[in-house]
Amino acid sequence: MVKVHQKSEGSYCLGIESTADDFGVGVATFDGEVLANKSDSYIPAEGGIHPREAARHHAEVADTVLQDALSKSGVKASELTCIAFSQGPGLGPSLRTGATVARALASYLEIPLVGVNHSVAHIEIGKLQTGAKDPVTLYASGGNTMVTAFESGRYRVFGETLDIALGNCLDVFAREAGLKHKKGLPLGAAIEQLALKSGRLISLPYVVKGMDLSLSGLVTAATTALQKGDCTLEDVCYSLQEHAFSMVTEVTERALAHTEKKEVLLTGGVAANKRLQAMLKVIAEEHDAKFSVVPLQYATDNGAMIAWTGTLAYRHGLVTPIDQSMVKLRWRVDKVDVPWIQ
Repeated sequence: MVKVHQKSEGSYCLGIESTADDFGVGVATFDGEVLANKSDSYIPAEGGIHPREAARHHAEVADTVLQDALSKSGVKASELTCIAFSQGPGLGPSLRTGATVARALASYLEIPLVGVNHSVAHIEIGKLQTGAKDPVTLYASGGNTMVTAFESGRYRVFGETLDIALGNCLDVFAREAGLKHKKGLPLGAAIEQLALKSGRLISLPYVVKGMDLSLSGLVTAATTALQKGDCTLEDVCYSLQEHAFSMVTEVTERALAHTEKKEVLLTGGVAANKRLQAMLKVIAEEHDAKFSVVPLQYATDNGAMIAWTGTLAYRHGLVTPIDQSMVKLRWRVDKVDVPWIQ
């Protein structure tokens, strides 16, 4: 990424998100107004995400989602100031599809291209929509689980998963338990609904190592407990949530105590879970901090978060030359400069 100086008055950014199973397109103004946020999701017939099939889905729906977003925003393609895209981290085939679309648009319109870090975008859309200024952030999704806070020019990681992400933990167990995707109801939401029907806590692994945590053993133990038949599916869902959420809440509280910040932000797809929200609210209150959660429509992967973060980068002189726009599958959040925060 290189630095340039650009004016921002009356400008629009179109953002393309394609890190995993969602192909999203958002349009945002440089003042922080989201004008459009459209997406189409790839849902596998069985099992988890198949990267090549997800990429094929993204290629098939790209034109429709783009047209829908531009139509919704009321902005003509010729009025766009820049094109932002999720450059990483994520699944290679999915990322490359979005990047290809973004490059084509930027080249055809002869406007700058801005590569955006997916994790930073989740944090920034959460801050935009909640008004949080300098929070300790728990970012929990299907592909990422980390606790971050801004320090010395970057978002620093104060704790993270050592293996699978929180959303993936819930999804893997849900598939093992035979739960199916329902339209508008992710697997994690199905677990949340079943958990509400139980209050029985069964013993499962609780693994917090310093400021990091491990979730793979928890999934295995929960699956084994269900197969033994000594407890109901509702009992296991309840216990799985309580253990996993307690672990991420503990790490978040430690980061809050260490940084002494006065805000806690929950963002990412798992942010929709009411039980996780309740746990984080308690620890925030105990530290006299304000708790905020990203609105549901911006919790899962979406184009609006890429568009908004693209405006932040572009307004501070950061653009991505075409020959430097290759995707970054393991682009860590703490490797990204964020000059828009003073």
